Order: sequence, then C-alpha cells, then structure tokens
Amino acid sequence: MTVQDHPPVSRAPEPGLLSRALEVAGRLANDAAEVITATAGREHHTGAVQKANPFDWVTDTDRTLERHTRRVLAAEYPGMPVVGEEYGADDGAGSAPYRWVVDPVDGTANYVAGFPWYAYSLALVDAHGPVVGVIADPSRAQIYAAARGRGVRANGVPVRVRPRETAGGLVCAELSPDRAAGFTRQAAAAHVGVRVLGSAALAITQVALGHAVAAVLDGFREWDVAGAACLAAEAGALVVDGAGNADPLPTGVMIVAVPGALDDVLGWWHGT
Repeated sequence: MTVQDHPPVSRAPEPGLLSRALEVAGRLANDAAEVITATAGREHHTGAVQKANPFDWVTDTDRTLERHTRRVLAAEYPGMPVVGEEYGADDGAGSAPYRWVVDPVDGTANYVAGFPWYAYSLALVDAHGPVVGVIADPSRAQIYAAARGRGVRANGVPVRVRPRETAGGLVCAELSPDRAAGFTRQAAAAHVGVRVLGSAALAITQVALGHAVAAVLDGFREWDVAGAACLAAEAGALVVDGAGNADPLPTGVMIVAVPGALDDVLGWWHGT
C-alpha cells in the first residue's frame, strides 16, 4: 500500500453532541428531500439562473434550502458558524471548534434538467475533519447518515464496505476535462467502468454504499464533499489526497476507495 490503511485516530466528540447533531441534520435532510422531490425538473424556466457559465446553475430551491438550514442551525446551535455554497462562510468559520457545511442541492444542473442524480449534503466539521455527515438522495428516497465512530446507516440500515479489487468494478469520477480522458482510458484498460454523473456527494456516497470501488474528484469545494466524506470513512473506505496521503477532508484532489482498490486508482490518477 502507498497509504496508511487507516487515518490517524482523532478525538471523539462528546456523545450527546453527536446524537443531537445527527437528529438535527437528519431532520433537515428530510425537509430538503421533500422540497427537492416536489420541484426537480420544474425550475428550468422559472427560478433557475446561470452563474459562472451556462452549465453552472443556482435555483430558488438552492437558496431556500440553504436559508432554511441556516435558520434551523442558528436556533439549535447559536454561535456555531455555517459554510454554504450559496451564502458563503459565517464570520469565524475558519477558526471555530465546529462548523456546519451545507450544499443545498449538489448536482444542480441535474436537478434543473430533471435528471435523477442530485443530493442535499450537510456536515458538522471540526479540526480533525467531518464529525457528522448526512446526505439526502431524493430520487432513491434514501437518507444516508454517519457520525464519527458510529458507522453509517442508509434509511436506518447499517452499511459497511468490503475489500475488493478494481477489475469489473465502477469508479465514480468528477474530474476536469484535461484529467478525465486520461484517467478513463487507463481505467478502461484495466476493465473498470468510469461514471461521470455530476454530483460529488453522490459519487463518494456510492463508495460508502459499496456500489463503486472508488471515487476520484478534483476542483471541488468543501460543501461538495464534507458530508459524503464522513459516510465513506465510517463505512470503512479509505479517503486520501492526490498524493495518496490519508486525509479525512482533502482539498484539491480527493480519492475515496474501498480497501484493495486504492493502489490501482492512484496509479491511474498519477498516470493522467
């Protein structure tokens, strides 16, 4: 192996904090799932506007869900900062002991088009990485939840990954065009399928669920990956940076893999 089999041990937050954070985050994820399900594919000609380019969307749902999330968290955790895609970071978010990180609709272009691959992502993060992560997957009527040291549950059912080789498996990739072609070519030569579907949170979540052997991402932001990174780590997947170093919340490049698959995926990444 080119990386530690397990990341460094981090301190466990107070159990009451974990339980309450899971309850609050789960409630917000259920709220979000209801709104997203009711509105997906209906905002293309109404509440959706383009941001940086014609494929970068923000919708009324993005803004409404983030405002709702912030209101609830401000009431439940006064003074604890929030970092969100639509409204940025609260004062002190970079130095606070804990911060909430939210992406109200991850995969907004899919949501606008009605393509069923989008998610709500919420995480509680401390200096050691994600503490709690909850992902709502409305198209599959699933809520995935994890907390440090407590494992992962999908609609209440425990989930754990098993070691696998890469051959015959799937890798979820969210890569810039200049890296995607080379990576896909090398994976295909090793008899591995690459799927690029437009949601970083769901790409990582597929590894936590055992549906994919790995996920490879670049050019992401913290809110895209924090919740799903918690799921992956608690399910027993390996989370590393682009150099293969264990990191619970990498920046720049993130590779998430089931045990047994990481070396192959790192090799393809470094060969691009």
